Amino acid sequence: MADPGLTAPFTSPMASIGVPREIKRDEQRVALTPDGARELVSHGMEVRVEQGAGLGAGITDADYAEAGARIVSCEEAWAAHLVVKVKEPQPEEFGFLRRDLVLFTYLHLAAYTEVGQALLEAGTTALAYETVQLDDGSLPLLAPMSEIAGRLAAQVGAHLLEKPHGGRGILMGGCTGVRPARVVVLGAGTVGWNAARVAAAMDAEVFLLDRSPQKLRSLEADRRGRLVSLVSSKGLIERLIPGADLVIGAVLTPGGRAPTLVEEALVQQMRPGSVIVDVAIDQGGCIATSRETTHTNPTVQIHGVQHYAVGNMPGAVPFTSTEALVSVTLPYILVMAGRGLTEAVTDRPELLSGLNTVDGAVCHPGVAKALGVAPRHPMACLR
Repeated sequence: MADPGLTAPFTSPMASIGVPREIKRDEQRVALTPDGARELVSHGMEVRVEQGAGLGAGITDADYAEAGARIVSCEEAWAAHLVVKVKEPQPEEFGFLRRDLVLFTYLHLAAYTEVGQALLEAGTTALAYETVQLDDGSLPLLAPMSEIAGRLAAQVGAHLLEKPHGGRGILMGGCTGVRPARVVVLGAGTVGWNAARVAAAMDAEVFLLDRSPQKLRSLEADRRGRLVSLVSSKGLIERLIPGADLVIGAVLTPGGRAPTLVEEALVQQMRPGSVIVDVAIDQGGCIATSRETTHTNPTVQIHGVQHYAVGNMPGAVPFTSTEALVSVTLPYILVMAGRGLTEAVTDRPELLSGLNTVDGAVCHPGVAKALGVAPRHPMACLR
């Protein structure tokens, strides 16, 4: 239940910030560090951290308490004006959603439509980290997790290519007289570029594909090792995928569902023991055969090809991921909690693109398309 006398989040400060413990399977990150809590408390805000919320990232309740946060129950954390999380609400949390709540987290509603429906039914104001977009097209709150996921993708792929882990028994960098692994990376954004760089640093033969020649050209100066950048096309993908040892899916449509770039027939042509790492799975995946997996059971074999499609890859390194996430989200938490949403979007206009749902309406065109509803302009939603 909400606190008595909660004020409207659009024009009034949100004096309490709640940090629930993440309950998505295998999720060990937390939405706020003790340093972040201390900063908020120093601005006169009440920080409520659910008991045990930081343990997976190596942060104790005592660490938060020393920073000035209150250690509370799950219900008390969710009853705050502004709730910050890492992952989308799980079905067990839908009952905490309400009209006077502002939720700030990764949502990926194109892939998790049932979450979108729950937010709409509750009338919750929900802002998604992954759709906050600057004028230059960059996604500042997605970037650090994308960087981590990209680097992990190459590590995971190298691991899964080893015979004891179900792979063909291929060393990423090969050795004298033996060719290295052939890696195809689909998408040259933050995920794809980091995956390609790490794979190239392992001495793999890397093909980095993207539809934008300008993006590839901007990366050219930093190209290292056996890394070839290519302008993507359907024909090129059809030629490269069957011979790939490792395919990394790294495409993104902000707010929308990822396009399917590799059809099932192409997966069937890959050699047994090859590996697919579909980082785009939290936007529905860009490989037709991908199905979301977990850190506990990370792979599934389809047509003899190992598929790794964990929806929260950075959760494998929760200490690093938590620190990286809070470093970019904290300024937005401060301005929203301190000034209310209307003033916050004036100060930080990119927050408008972060608005996914308000009072039963969808405010992001990509999300609206995925949910099959008509979008409203975000400023109209805040009036």
